[in-house]
Amino acid sequence: MTKRTLPLSILLLLIAVVGISLSATSKSPRFSASAIRRSNLTSRYDGVTQKFTVAGVERTALVYHNASAAPKSGAPLVLVFHGHGGTSQFAARKFDIHNLWREAVVIYPQGLPSAGKYDPEGKKPGWQKSVGAYGDRDLQFFDAMLAWAKKTYAIDAKRIYVAGHSNGGSMTYLLWATRGDQLAAVAPCASVFGMQARQAKPKPAIVFAGEQDAVVPFQAQERSINFVLKLNQCDTSSAEFGKVGKLYKSKYGADVATYVYPGGHALPPNTGELIVSFFKQYKLR
Repeated sequence: MTKRTLPLSILLLLIAVVGISLSATSKSPRFSASAIRRSNLTSRYDGVTQKFTVAGVERTALVYHNASAAPKSGAPLVLVFHGHGGTSQFAARKFDIHNLWREAVVIYPQGLPSAGKYDPEGKKPGWQKSVGAYGDRDLQFFDAMLAWAKKTYAIDAKRIYVAGHSNGGSMTYLLWATRGDQLAAVAPCASVFGMQARQAKPKPAIVFAGEQDAVVPFQAQERSINFVLKLNQCDTSSAEFGKVGKLYKSKYGADVATYVYPGGHALPPNTGELIVSFFKQYKLR
């Protein structure tokens, strides 16, 4: 028998088709709004490092797109700030909000060197604590991230939230006071309201405090919680929240949930779950 050979034109066509197929499968997935809307993941997934230039300085944040389809109104947006000396990656692992609320776009920003209680020279990353500190670099960073997220995704402007631990909690309080008109609810953890508290208006909040906290004394956190309850004009009586916390209703709709846990400065393992449960109940009025 004689071998049959394919015509040269057909052979070249087959090679081209195979090449296109291999090229398509080797490309990295695009980080786009259309790809995000198609995504319907059921397992944990990796974030993408996004770069920003703010006042001439490069800033970064770890971004997780919404892994489940967002409502027609748009995806919720959550920004989570790490503590002093921390990283965006650690905050993502600790809070895990992107896995707990898969409809949401979650951003974990990275801080810049700043002075802290145990870092007076400011060698470790952190956040500004008051208006005007460090030229308001972190407030400008927040504005840049928010504008970018709205441009990149279909974000529900009535469902934008902020959370943070320790120094990141201070940043959360600062954003409440200065950007509260854009936030639906906040979750400051192991921190206290600073001098900017007088600028704040009633806002739904879930507050975490450890009774044995040696970094931010519990007595100071307790005073801060009482201030928040008074600011939001909450009832003096409370209901159960998440089986471990308390929920104080507000006549302004600015309810306050508190979780006082018998621990230190480190957050309890169910922090992210409680935050997501609380955030889901509130939209910007």
